[in-house]
Amino acid sequence: MIYKRKASDYLIDGFIYLFMIILVISILYPLFNALAISFNHAEDTARGGVGLWPRQFSTESYQSILTNPLIWNAYFITIMRTLIGTVTALFCTGILAYGLAHSNLVGRRVYSLICLIPMYFVGGLIPTFLMIRSMGMFNSFAVYIVPSLIGLFNIILMRTFFQSLPESLEESAQLDGANYLTIFFKIIVPISTPIIATIALFVGVFHWNDWFVGNVYITRPELRPMMNVLLNIINEAAFAERMAALAGQGAAIGAAIAAEARGRPVNQRSVTMATMFVTIVPVIIVYPFLQRFFIKGMMVGSIKG
Repeated sequence: MIYKRKASDYLIDGFIYLFMIILVISILYPLFNALAISFNHAEDTARGGVGLWPRQFSTESYQSILTNPLIWNAYFITIMRTLIGTVTALFCTGILAYGLAHSNLVGRRVYSLICLIPMYFVGGLIPTFLMIRSMGMFNSFAVYIVPSLIGLFNIILMRTFFQSLPESLEESAQLDGANYLTIFFKIIVPISTPIIATIALFVGVFHWNDWFVGNVYITRPELRPMMNVLLNIINEAAFAERMAALAGQGAAIGAAIAAEARGRPVNQRSVTMATMFVTIVPVIIVYPFLQRFFIKGMMVGSIKG
């Protein structure tokens, strides 16, 4: 039977398409505006009003970033933190989730309860800060890795996924003399690509975007990640705008700073936008390759079991 569409069906479709077009524009416009500002000339950017295309094309902001040793060092810290943090978190989370997925594990309910309690009750910032400092991780690269080894939500997803796998896989391997570690690394891990990719995306994006840890537990500039450098640039841009406002009101200090800033090859706002794109480009490149695993891993890890 062929369904004949009514006028109301076309009207609803029209509203849906219109809503989606407005939604896409509201998402893409700020992105392209920021890209245009990052490629716009410094003095012209200070005038404001840059739209979707730079009025005076310039790459000076990106040159300023790429020639700054502090930013290269922050990029290195962020990359190493993301790689090491993601691999170690996957290993620890996978091992713990694999153990909790077995119904014959002695004390399984106790272990599950211990994992669930921190999801609802946390120690707070000050006790956590004191604990980090007492463990010797203050101003240390380890503060990026150790506290994030276990993710409780990730454990639940992985455990549910492992429980959905056929028990006959482990039974046949045990008959051949394989122990649990052999079964985990040679059988379970190869067939768990969707959930592993999903957790890797969660953990990797967290490490890449996190600024809180570096802002609270790190005071050494050489250990600050990219997001903290970006935060400093944004703060400098806000300070420059306030000084410019003072200069417009005739304040002597603001006028002196504004006079000193004239002729600079870059503008703080342009540098901020350029730094933002330098930061998000790796995530944009990696995400499409993990998206298909992400959707399957989330569905299987949250519904089955």
